Amino acid sequence: MKKTTLAEPPPPGSALRSSASPTGRKPTRMAGNAALLCVLSMSSVQFGAALSAPTMNTFGSFSTTWIRLSWAAIVLALIVRPKIHTYSRSHWFAAGSLGVAMAGMTLCFFLAIQRIPLGLAVAIDFLGPLTVATIGVRRMRALIWPLLALAGVLLLSRDRAGWVGEPLGVLLAVGAATGWGIYIVLMKKTGAMFSGLEGLSVSLIAAAIAAMPFGLLQSGGHIPFAQVGATAGLALLVPLLPYALEMVALRHMPASSFGILMSVEPAIGALAGFIVLHQPMTAMQLAGMFLVVCASIGVVVLAP
Repeated sequence: MKKTTLAEPPPPGSALRSSASPTGRKPTRMAGNAALLCVLSMSSVQFGAALSAPTMNTFGSFSTTWIRLSWAAIVLALIVRPKIHTYSRSHWFAAGSLGVAMAGMTLCFFLAIQRIPLGLAVAIDFLGPLTVATIGVRRMRALIWPLLALAGVLLLSRDRAGWVGEPLGVLLAVGAATGWGIYIVLMKKTGAMFSGLEGLSVSLIAAAIAAMPFGLLQSGGHIPFAQVGATAGLALLVPLLPYALEMVALRHMPASSFGILMSVEPAIGALAGFIVLHQPMTAMQLAGMFLVVCASIGVVVLAP
């Protein structure tokens, strides 16, 4: 007859069941914190874009964007002090590629919002992260979130006159969307390769260098002192703060979830356009805002 002793090991899986609750709460809390960082980043981008409209109209998009990137690169380099001599070729390639993507999407976006409404520009821009989100979906039922986000973005893209958008402005927004999709993938990769914000610091330096020829060409080789002063504060809103927040967020969430969560940005863009630029919102656009917020909440709370 077999005797059961106190030393007998517990049934397989019992330890997992007993610890499931606390370990389950931690990833959920981390995902919620990452989502909050994304919302703060998107708010900074959209209100920064709206507030920068007068400066860009006065001095030009290329030169303003270049100086903003330069300000952000200088400030972050002084704070982070990246250990440049310790990086390998793969580190330089990852950070440099990210910098070029940053410069491209930023230049295209700010040129686009000078030609089409901010809400529409951001809606088109969202096609980049939406593509990343859709590619990353592993379960068919999870497709409901990018589809719901897409429906909301389409509603946000209309105003009282119907579909709006100058062709060149729309094309520039598509370019920004392409850069944004590449940026998400490279930002996650670069954030994993570097410690802290060192990767972001090197990437911003590369972005400033990539944007330099465009900025100097538009400014005629000279930079007004007033433009330097006007872009100093704007550089904190875009791009320094949002890029830093997004790099931290992407360390704690999949790129696909990040892409869907970015659907909130068209809603924030439309809201910023309404508050700062006095661009009116229709009932259809408000409905679109509701849909993208629902999609973003769904991917953070319910998606695997």
